[in-house]
Amino acid sequence: MPTVARLNIAPVRSLGLESRDEILLGSDGVAEDRRFYVIDDGGRLVDQLTAGSMVCVAAWTDPEATVLRLTLPDGTAVEDAVRLGEPVETYVHGRSAVGHVVDGPWAEALGANIGRPVRIVRCDRIGGTRTKHPATIVSDGSLDALGAVLGVGAVDARRFRMLIELEGGGAHEEDTWVGGRIGLGTTVLRISAPVPRCAITTHDPDTGERDLDTLRAIKDYRGKADGMDLMFGVWGEVETPGIIRLGDEVRVLA
Repeated sequence: MPTVARLNIAPVRSLGLESRDEILLGSDGVAEDRRFYVIDDGGRLVDQLTAGSMVCVAAWTDPEATVLRLTLPDGTAVEDAVRLGEPVETYVHGRSAVGHVVDGPWAEALGANIGRPVRIVRCDRIGGTRTKHPATIVSDGSLDALGAVLGVGAVDARRFRMLIELEGGGAHEEDTWVGGRIGLGTTVLRISAPVPRCAITTHDPDTGERDLDTLRAIKDYRGKADGMDLMFGVWGEVETPGIIRLGDEVRVLA
């Protein structure tokens, strides 16, 4: 069976991914994952679709989101305690995120790096900008199939920004688990549906620059689901919270 090859979180939505040896996956997700997001001066979401170079900035926070550190491409670290300012509600691709603007040095540093004024918001709840689907999963077999269509060989899984990356899986093996349950480490996940993909998957995960037409490739060999969405990877809902570690094997459950 496939095993866990990589675990990814993004403490600040659209900034560089942080890889973990293990995660504590609760019913609402990993506490540190997407706990913060970025808006402009008009209160509109700023993400990788509008500012691709955001992925060049790394982020770290603690499980309580009381400290935030950004590491800029030149290695400069900006870290401070989180101080909450005004409340804010933000439209995030069909849903609303609710939180508070954070006062501190990060907005100026990030804005200078991506070339536009921004503010950083801490979500009020664990799960951040997600309202459901706390886990996402993709296998190396699926990435190999996509790479073959693209003619590029290996495709970096990070461009899909999935929480859980698996190795040793067949092409789209994870799709066969939809409607069922799997065990990973001490967690149990119900695999609810395939994940619809957006243009972020066309961006290089290190530079944020558009380099591969992943969406056209997915459409060419997988088609569209329900005439609309391009699917790749699957969503997982947490039935039993627990710890997932690198090397944990997928257990398909009844």
